[in-house]
Amino acid sequence: MFTLIRTEDRARRGRLETVHGTIETPVFMNVGTCAAIKGGVSAPELAELHCQVELSNTYHLHIRPGDGLIRDLGGIRRFMNWQGPVLTDSGGFQVFSLAGLRKIKEEGVYFASHIDGKRIFMGPEESMRIQSNLASTIAMAFDECIENPAPYDYVKASSERTARWLLRCRDEMARLNSLPDTINPHQMLFGINQGGTYDDLRIANMETIASYGLDGYAIGGLAVGEDTETMYHIIDVVEPHMPKDKPRYLMGVGTPVNILESVHLGVDFFDCVMPSRNARHGNLFTWRGKMNVLNEKYLRDPRPIDEGCGCPACRAHSRAYIRHLIKAKEALGMRLAVMHNLWFYNDLMQKIRDALDGGYFGQFYEKYRVVLGERVAD
Repeated sequence: MFTLIRTEDRARRGRLETVHGTIETPVFMNVGTCAAIKGGVSAPELAELHCQVELSNTYHLHIRPGDGLIRDLGGIRRFMNWQGPVLTDSGGFQVFSLAGLRKIKEEGVYFASHIDGKRIFMGPEESMRIQSNLASTIAMAFDECIENPAPYDYVKASSERTARWLLRCRDEMARLNSLPDTINPHQMLFGINQGGTYDDLRIANMETIASYGLDGYAIGGLAVGEDTETMYHIIDVVEPHMPKDKPRYLMGVGTPVNILESVHLGVDFFDCVMPSRNARHGNLFTWRGKMNVLNEKYLRDPRPIDEGCGCPACRAHSRAYIRHLIKAKEALGMRLAVMHNLWFYNDLMQKIRDALDGGYFGQFYEKYRVVLGERVAD
């Protein structure tokens, strides 16, 4: 299913064939947590922004509107009218983000709903059943995401439990895929590496889960409290122990520079809420660096956000107009800004793939790892 087309040092150019279409890697997955991109961008519009993979969250869709309802309506792709692949996160991140509302045990996690306080239990089997109901292309294993830094003994016990949960996920996924009424009997399963910021725990966990023969592997539990250099160090430590013939996914990361650095270290898949979240506050990404379109200097600026950009916002509107809309709290301003940032991230990945295809990724990396982290000067 995964073909490694070309490498340049550790950077990889690949292709993942799925039942819902081909994914060219490296790839950024556009995050629609509740089956929608925050900012008023529809699923058909995502395709126009060159999105390859949409990502939604198991926990949130289980809470509302309910995975049973989505199953009855034909699965998440039909529900949101998205034609391409979908990856569903397992709900494991909520083990971290809802720390005050949960209790972790060997069988799984007991939650209080963040919406109405209703008691919820989710373990490996429940997560797989929910994701099977959603009928996503790729399901993520249920894991515990830990805040960094955390005590060594706790991280060790947690990462070992995550590996045990992964076996249960694998077995339940195989069972569900064998049922005659399963919407997507070709659903793939990615395992998640955990181990905090401890090299030995990360390596031990990766070596264990790599032996399980899964469809792909993710590095989880990063960008949750550690500094950027520590994050890069963990990727650097883990990557040599990841299967070469399977896709690698860095969860929840990050900035354009984070993505460039991580591709350089051998990662294939990315996701992050940053492009849409930043856009809603006027923080935009361009090929000359970062800009805040709300700054006073853009009050009368007739130029597009990024000259040469082909996104719907840049094709038709000025910095001055988009600034006005966001300042006036007009929904159109937020929507145009979100569309620009998503276009930029998807264009960034296309240019990375082009550089790998052309054998010049090293030069591309050295140039843009500096430029993309800077503030736009004018």
